[in-house]
Amino acid sequence: MDIIQKYDPELVAALKALNGRPLIGWDDLPAARQSMKQSLAAINASTPDSPQVAKEDRTVPGPQGAPAVPIRIYRPVNRVGPLPGGLLWIHGGGYVSGSIEQNDGLMQHTVERVGCVAVSVEYRLAPEHPFPAPLEDCYAVLVWMAEHAASLGIDPARIAIAGSSAGGGLAAGLALLARDRGKVKVAFCVLISPMLDDRDCTASSEVFADTPIWSRQDNRKGWRAFLGDAVARGKVPPYAAAARATNLTNLPPTYIAVSSGEVFLDEDVEYAQRLARAGVPVELHVYPNTFHGWALVAPRAAISQRLLADWNQALERAWNS
Repeated sequence: MDIIQKYDPELVAALKALNGRPLIGWDDLPAARQSMKQSLAAINASTPDSPQVAKEDRTVPGPQGAPAVPIRIYRPVNRVGPLPGGLLWIHGGGYVSGSIEQNDGLMQHTVERVGCVAVSVEYRLAPEHPFPAPLEDCYAVLVWMAEHAASLGIDPARIAIAGSSAGGGLAAGLALLARDRGKVKVAFCVLISPMLDDRDCTASSEVFADTPIWSRQDNRKGWRAFLGDAVARGKVPPYAAAARATNLTNLPPTYIAVSSGEVFLDEDVEYAQRLARAGVPVELHVYPNTFHGWALVAPRAAISQRLLADWNQALERAWNS
């Protein structure tokens, strides 16, 4: 049986709407980025802005010697009482594509549902800006959030970080980096199909090599672009590929979600297991009949809404505990 027949019918319909167009084309990345932006804009066009959420675009100081980092701040409108927390969101795109616009509807929904402040970061993209530039951009925004917590209306001890795909990989690396630098204590971490292991050596990377949206070939190219010459030097730090970390103790409680039919399945499940063995509270969800990025290309599908509800509830539990 063709593997596409095993997917949720709503997801199959979304794939057909893409007409076989890849979200990332490697021959011309600037054009591919623009094409991806247009594809995602078309997907999200039917979702109007929430009247309950205010948006503000601005820049914050970047890493030393680097440009300022663009961000988008989402705040609940007419919220009475203290906010539950602040969320730093990191978009996906294989480290080479994506922008704050692609998850605009997602952030509005989360802010409206949970009542938090969210800050989405426009980090620099590989291969023009390989590791550590994207991660350092995210870290700069995390520090900015903690230092400006009062103006954001949040408690600096209640900042969560979250990301999807490459953004999930950056969030995992950011959790390690924040722990080791000791300047900001992250309260909670959400990893949606995170990109964690550059070594491409799991069974799921073989079994699901040709699945939609993000194939094994895409994965290899994304890692090469992100890591730059770190691979040639034989030195890939755990901040770049969190699966390489040997010490996972003292990381924040973590929620991990992954598709049952994607390249990242094994590495994400193993990472959850290793977190648990290191004494980190971890919640793992494996969603059946899905592929990588299913909630991005089919945000209105029932199983996409289930993912959204699950991690929003995890945030609420973390901030209310």
